[in-house]
Order: sequence, then C-alpha cells, then structure tokens
Amino acid sequence: MVERKGPRLRTVEKYNPPYLLNKFPSDFPIRLGKEVIFYLATRRTPRIEGSDWEEIFARIIDAEWKPSNVGLDDIVLQQTAWGAKTVKNPKPATVKKIRLISGRNSPVYSYGDKKVTERDENELGEKILGIWNERVSAVKKQFKHLRTVVLIKGEGLRELAVYEFDTSRYIPEDYWWQWNDNKNLEGYSKQSREHVFTWQPHGSQFTIIEDVPEKRLTIRVKQPPIVDSAKVLAEINFDDSWVEVISKP
Repeated sequence: MVERKGPRLRTVEKYNPPYLLNKFPSDFPIRLGKEVIFYLATRRTPRIEGSDWEEIFARIIDAEWKPSNVGLDDIVLQQTAWGAKTVKNPKPATVKKIRLISGRNSPVYSYGDKKVTERDENELGEKILGIWNERVSAVKKQFKHLRTVVLIKGEGLRELAVYEFDTSRYIPEDYWWQWNDNKNLEGYSKQSREHVFTWQPHGSQFTIIEDVPEKRLTIRVKQPPIVDSAKVLAEINFDDSWVEVISKP
C-alpha cells in the first residue's frame, strides 16, 4: 500500500524551540553551578525553593521569568514556555521516580461538586484529570511548546540533577482510581498497573509520579565559604540611616 503524502500548506509557520528537549545548551552546567554556589555562599541554610529555581532557570537560558497563577508557564522564551519544579532526593543521579506537586485540582470549585469523598472514584478521578487537562490546553493555546523542567536536589545542594519533559494532557480512560488507607485518591495506569497520581481531598493537592529519565544532567558542586554579612554591609557602606522606622508596636 502506497502511503499518501500530506498536502503542503503555505500558511503554516514553523518554529523550532531554543534547544532540543532535555538537551540543554553547552554552557548550562557551568551557569547552573555558579548559581547554586552563589546560593550556598549567601544563605546560612542551603536551600533553593520553587520560585528560586524558576528565576535561576530563566537566567541560565536567557528567558523571561513571568510567575503565573497556573504554574505551567512561569518561564517564557519566544514561543516556548516552562513550568519549573523542585524535589528533594538523596540520589539525584540515580533516582528512578519522583513525586511532583502539580497544583490544586478542586472538583468543588471547578464542577460545583459536594461531598466528593462519597462520589464514584473513577468519576472523581476523571474530573481531577479534566481540570489538569484544561489547564494544559489553555496554556498550549498561547505557546508552540510547553515543557516542565525539574531540579532534583541532593543533601545540602551539593549534588543536583536536571531534566525536562513535554507537559502533556492525560487520557482519563487510561487510568482507574481508588481510595488509599489515608483517604487520598490514587490513580493507576491500566496498562502498567503502576501508581501515577495522588489527589488529596483536603486541600485538593494533585501529585504526579514521574519516571526520571536515565539521561539527565547531573552536577556536583564544591561547598564555598559563607559570605560574611558584616563584610558585605561594610563593602556597600551601610549606614543606620538607610533604615526608616515607620511605626512601632
């Protein structure tokens, strides 16, 4: 059987993303290392939170950091957008699966449901995925490419891994749902029988269990000396007059 070729369309505008998926620019590892070492040198407690990672990633790839209520398009570069996630794990280089908190999916707010814990599990799970899918669809209308970039943080931020994947919708019919012993709703793949989603009725937190690819960027950084805050203040010629007391209790 001869395969028919698709028609050529003059109106289609092709756009290539800044780089191939999960193939970070060549200077990415060093720039990431510099950012992490700066945080280690200036913070008493080694930490990089979600918004920190959004800013760091945007700077490294020379994109714009635009915090979003949706949380899927916080970093923008031309027609590509990223959502950024962080997760702690003692073995960033070898961890196989991680849990990513992926927003609050409330059937009460989105569908007007009441007493959700008494509803059919699969019907409820379908609505939870429906909220996620609608959120992804809304963002994809604005961008040609939508990705999620994940920072896996080792102990003390000394070892880190980064990878990214296309942010996608899920087909509700591919999953089945059940309540666990903690009264949280869990979604399972019908094909693999693996646990994929967790939804908490109190707070509506939606978590996706992701497979971490073997091909990931992993770096290890040296612990820098902590910057002396008194020296920094002296260097910038700090004076008490810089602080204005507006009111006192």
